Amino acid sequence: MTAGASGRTLAMSEQTDTAPGAQRFIPPRADTLDELRAAAADCQGCELHRDATQTVFGRGGEDARVVLVGEQPGDLEDQKGLPFVGPAGRVLRRAVDDAGLDPGRLYLTNTVKHFRFELRGRRRIHQTPDRAHITACRPWLVAEFARLRAEIVVVLGATAAKALLGPGFRVTRQRGELLPWPAAAQRPEDFTRVPIDSAGRVADAPPARLLATIHPSAVLRADNQEIAYQGLVADLTVASRALAG
Repeated sequence: MTAGASGRTLAMSEQTDTAPGAQRFIPPRADTLDELRAAAADCQGCELHRDATQTVFGRGGEDARVVLVGEQPGDLEDQKGLPFVGPAGRVLRRAVDDAGLDPGRLYLTNTVKHFRFELRGRRRIHQTPDRAHITACRPWLVAEFARLRAEIVVVLGATAAKALLGPGFRVTRQRGELLPWPAAAQRPEDFTRVPIDSAGRVADAPPARLLATIHPSAVLRADNQEIAYQGLVADLTVASRALAG
C-alpha cells in the first residue's frame, strides 16, 4: 500500500467513525416508500456516498408479505440503482421461485444503501461494510419497516442478521428457524410502533416472524454450489410454508 493510499484509508476510517448517520436526511412526514426513496438519493450519512454511483434503496410494494434484507448493493446494483440485480440477485430469484414464494409480494432491500468497494485497476471489489456504516444507515431500514406490514422478514447473511438481531446472532446456528418479530430484534422498540398517518399518529405493528439464512452470494462462493443452493431454498421454503399455514 502506498503512503497516499494509507492516508486515504486512515481518512476514510476516521470519517466513518464520526459518520453523522442518515436520520437527518429522512423526511419526518414521509408517508410512503416512494417519498423515502426520493429522500435517500441525497443521503450523506457516511462517507460511502462519495464513491458510490448512487443510493440503492429497497424495491417492492408496501403490501409485500415478505421482506428480504441483504448486506449492501454490489457493483451492478450500484450502477442500476436497484437491489439484487447482479449475480447474487439471479440466485435469489431462482431460489424464491423454487421455494414457492410469490415474487410479486416481496420487498427487497439492504442494510447499507451505498456500495462499499476497493478499486483494483478498473475493477471495483466488494468490501464488507463496517459497523459504523451499518449504524449510520440503520435509520433508513427502520423507516422502511415502519411503512411495511410484512408477515415474514428474511435476513440474508451475517451483516443483515447483526444489523437487526445484534452482533451475537449467528446465522449458522439458527438459520431456517422462525423467530418472533419484532420481539427477536436487538432493539424491538424500533419496530413495534408504526405510523398510520402524516399527523404523527402511530399504532402497534402487527406481529410477524423472522427467518435467517445465508446470503445468495455465499452460494456463488461455495465449494459445492448445489448443496449451498439447496440449503438456501430449504430455508426460504420454511418462510413459504409459514405464509401458507
